[in-house]
Amino acid sequence: MGDVKAVTKESWDAEVLQVKGLVITDFWAEWCGPCRLVSPIVDELAKEYTGRVKIMKLNTDENPEVAGRYQIMGIPTLMFFKDGKVVDKLVGALSKTQYKEKIENLLKG
Repeated sequence: MGDVKAVTKESWDAEVLQVKGLVITDFWAEWCGPCRLVSPIVDELAKEYTGRVKIMKLNTDENPEVAGRYQIMGIPTLMFFKDGKVVDKLVGALSKTQYKEKIENLLKG
């Protein structure tokens, strides 16, 4: 998985909400075809942004409480947190270019 770590409801606060800087969480599930398309892109982004962005994956089937808290209605959803606060989200299988544009904009701001 490269630099992408799995996050659970138990580790959520420490791994996402208490982190300074940009954290991206990929909400996904095993059965989700589009999630499988996005997964290698997320892995590539994690390598490219090592040291600048923390990228996590949350299995929505195993952690429905967290997915519910953030009203995840469709997967894959990439949710962007900055200093513990939600700043944006992208829903659906998008291109690597689209994800990179969002990351670059958030790193500038």
